[in-house]
Amino acid sequence: MDMKKINNFQPPTPTELRGLGNGLDQGSEIGKGPSFAETLGQLQTGFPPTAGKNATLASTEPVKFSNHAVERMMSRGIQFSKEDMGRLNEAVQRAASKGSKDSLILMNDSALIVSVKNKTVVTVMDKNALKENVFTNIDSTIVM
Repeated sequence: MDMKKINNFQPPTPTELRGLGNGLDQGSEIGKGPSFAETLGQLQTGFPPTAGKNATLASTEPVKFSNHAVERMMSRGIQFSKEDMGRLNEAVQRAASKGSKDSLILMNDSALIVSVKNKTVVTVMDKNALKENVFTNIDSTIVM
């Protein structure tokens, strides 16, 4: 390896970078855009750093039930009270705060698979359906 070339390396100037298909030929400049800290924060939280209000609103949205979950609840005679729904919302918020994506929530002799990101109950099972069942593609479990 030629050390002279390495020691004399000069990074390209913005003018040299223009036209290379990197977006700089469209009027943008180096140094503009989000900082490293903002980008890192967005990767860790999943929200843009400026979405403070939207992130708060998203955390207060109630949990929804998929059509499949509603069908299962009706066919198995499963019902949840207002208090149960409050506890379910709190459980989903706790799972989200820990970074969970898909969670198994055990509540009132029922098991709910919840997409934490979408705040949606995907399916519901009663205690009879729980026996000898294997739950896959979940990254957390909440027992209530």
